[in-house]
Amino acid sequence: MSRSRALALIGFMASGKSTIGALVAARAGAPHHDLDTMVQDRCGMTIQELFRRDGEAAFRHLEAALLPEALQAGAVVSLGGGTPLRDESWRLIRERAVSVWLDVPLPEMMARAGQGTDRPLLGARGEGHLRALLEARLPRYREADHRVDAFRPPEVVAEEVCRLWSG
Repeated sequence: MSRSRALALIGFMASGKSTIGALVAARAGAPHHDLDTMVQDRCGMTIQELFRRDGEAAFRHLEAALLPEALQAGAVVSLGGGTPLRDESWRLIRERAVSVWLDVPLPEMMARAGQGTDRPLLGARGEGHLRALLEARLPRYREADHRVDAFRPPEVVAEEVCRLWSG
């Protein structure tokens, strides 16, 4: 498998980025970087705590600062759902990675996310709010190198993503 570029998994919350990223990395023998985990490790608190204490802007700043470190050649990177929205972050992703959008219908994402206690942008918000947030992000997600239907078993999705990355 030629992996001179990283693999960047993008998508809305609960689209399976972390799960698929770990599966692809294991299959490819590649390092896996979950950007949300990197942020938590760097700031020493959960993302929810960071949002409560410092707000979303502080989270996004730290996320953008850690992105170059995550996008190592040959690494699989599970990005936060909002990471690609910053133009400078998107330029870096396009330069260093093959991007794959994990597309899942909103009702399925909501079911996967549950009550969203660990997802600051979900919280007690309803489907209307999430639909608007997803609609705002879709134009950028559609710019990904590949779109994968992630409303299938994770192993099937991971296999397709591996093929796309090696192609």
